[in-house]
Parts: sequence; C-alpha cells; structure tokens
Amino acid sequence: MGAHRSCGCAEVGPRLTSPPPIGRVYGRRRSRRLKGKKAELFDSGLDRVAIRLPDPPAQLDPLTLFEPRPTSVWLEIGFGGGEHLAAQAAARPDIGLIGCEPFINGVSNLLLLLEEAGSGNVRIFSEDARLLLQSLPPGSIDRAFLLFPDPWPKRRHTERRFANQEALDLLAEVLADGAELLVATDHPILKEWMPPRIAEHSGFRLEGSWTERPEGWPPTRYESKALAAGRKPIYLTYRRAVRALPSKT
Repeated sequence: MGAHRSCGCAEVGPRLTSPPPIGRVYGRRRSRRLKGKKAELFDSGLDRVAIRLPDPPAQLDPLTLFEPRPTSVWLEIGFGGGEHLAAQAAARPDIGLIGCEPFINGVSNLLLLLEEAGSGNVRIFSEDARLLLQSLPPGSIDRAFLLFPDPWPKRRHTERRFANQEALDLLAEVLADGAELLVATDHPILKEWMPPRIAEHSGFRLEGSWTERPEGWPPTRYESKALAAGRKPIYLTYRRAVRALPSKT
C-alpha cells in the first residue's frame, strides 16, 4: 500500500471491513508507457537503489542500505513523482532517504531527478509500504512523510487509506522517540478523516497545523495541482511520543 495519487477510480468490490491484505497494492501500477531516458533508468538503474527485504524473522537495518553510512534515515510513503524526495536528498546529503511508491511512472521520474542532481542517498521500495515497515527495527526511522496520499474517497474503500489503525501501528513502531511525521492533504474527505485518526493514536501527538506550506517543505506536483484547482491543502506535523519505560518488578 503506497500513498500515491494514482487514479480517481477504484476497484469495484464489497465494502471492506478490515485492512487490505499486506502486499496488496490497489490502483494503477503504470499509466503511460515509459520512454527514452526514464525507460532506460528504470531498466538499468532501479536495481542499484532498490530495497530487497530479508526473509522473516530477520530485520533490515536501514543504515546499512547506504554508503557512506548516513547520520539518520528518513522515510517517505507514497512519493508520487518524487519531487519532494529528490529535493530532500539534494538538501541533506548526510541523510539516507527511503521512498515507497508502487507507481512505476513515479519511480522512473524519481530516478531521473536523482541522476540529474547526482544524489546517491535515496533507496526505493516499490511495493506495499507496510511490507517494508514490518521489516524495519523499532525506532530505526527519524522522520517520515505522508504527503498528498490517495484519498480513496468511496466509503467502501475507507480501509485502503494509509492512515488506518494497522498502518499507524506499524509506522509508530519504526519511528524513533521524538521523530517527526509530516502529513499533507488537499482532499476534503481526508482533511476530515485523517487528522483525528492520527491524533487518537497513542504513538503520535500533534505539534503544528498550517494552511500554507511551512518553510523547509519542498513542493510536490500534487500540491501544485491542488492549488491550481482552488483546493487549499493542510500541513500537519506530529511527534512520535516517547515510549514508556518497562516497569520494574
């Protein structure tokens, strides 16, 4: 399950009463056929930065994915066209960045942006983000981004929205104490649905809410489309709550 804005259509089916099976990706995996440099990079360059998960119960130490070893690792879930992730990578070469995105056209666009900028501090997981979250050690991610996720506006598809209880549990587990979770959306349904669910989760506390993009948040194509269409995004920052110490017996 990524957070890409891949399509406005959803699969026809019964209303879901539980989260989608882990490993199941909904929405389009590809739109138009890749051509030129993007096709070349996807065919020859993805392997160099693709993340391969270890067999359970082994876990993946994200620091070992990068050379040289970064000071910390950040995660973007559903990076769309990759503009935000590429900008973060260029601005913070000391940080290792992991991007999750099952949309092939978005992956190819990010690969092109990284080559143009000469950034080598990004790794890509192009499957259900929850698979990666399950494989990461607790407290191993220092910042996470969930920017303009697919709203899945139909009521029967509510559980496909990434900020459901299962996904928030997984995300809270891998975030370090005090780590930031940065969230943005322009969709009216998600504006009402998502913030209360994150705020109700014991692992997160709201730190700030804005209607203008805060300084230091690189823009994305989805933000630009929203503004051009007259939709006003909201920008939210949450902090991972400090874990309770084990009680002494």
